[in-house]
Amino acid sequence: MKIIVPVKRVIDANVRVRVKSDQTGVETANVKMAINPFCEIAVEQAVRFKEAGQAREIVVVTIGASQSQDILRTALAMGADRAILIEAESTLQPLAIAKLLKALAEKEAPQMFILGKQAIDDDNNQTGQMLSALLGWPQATFASRVELSADRVAVTREIDGGLETLSLRLPAVITTDLRLNEPRYVKLPNIMQAKKKPLTIMKPADLGVTLPSGVKVLKVVEPPKRSAGVKVADVAELVNKLKNEAKVI
Repeated sequence: MKIIVPVKRVIDANVRVRVKSDQTGVETANVKMAINPFCEIAVEQAVRFKEAGQAREIVVVTIGASQSQDILRTALAMGADRAILIEAESTLQPLAIAKLLKALAEKEAPQMFILGKQAIDDDNNQTGQMLSALLGWPQATFASRVELSADRVAVTREIDGGLETLSLRLPAVITTDLRLNEPRYVKLPNIMQAKKKPLTIMKPADLGVTLPSGVKVLKVVEPPKRSAGVKVADVAELVNKLKNEAKVI
């Protein structure tokens, strides 16, 4: 089975995000970048499938600038077999990304897409669902447990009422939740070996996809600072402030 794992390059989760002085976006110059945490979980799950003999090849793909090669090398060091970079300088919306992944699927003929449920920078949580619709494949989102058997995959996901288990016929699209696994620590020898693994660079035109202009960001501003809290003497004073000052009741 061939598995494609789309990944995204984002600002490291431990870095404090700052807005640019001209409010055109967030500052990324000299900022530590990393593979999106949900994407890292997806790579880990694909590698576990291969280690269990349930997958023969893992292909990681990202869509972005040439600097995105660093996260592809990270995924290769984790255990992926080869990587593909689809170069695109502009920020793409989920539908455009899903169209590119669909075109890649027609070229690579995978049996599964497994990707993070969302990216921590835009939090759209849309790409997996859109890709499933474009391909006409079954989907299971927010996976906290995945089990393969023959031509089917069982996915356990968290819902409001508890846990739900879905059985999908392959090929399928799966998006991962945080509780699916704990990604492995990448060791130096694996990083060195990853440099020898193939990394293909292509353009959207190579896949026959024309990217739309999409959404234009007009301004990015920081959220307003929270004011200090106050102490109240009793419940009556609390209710009075909520009613007359905050006007929430």
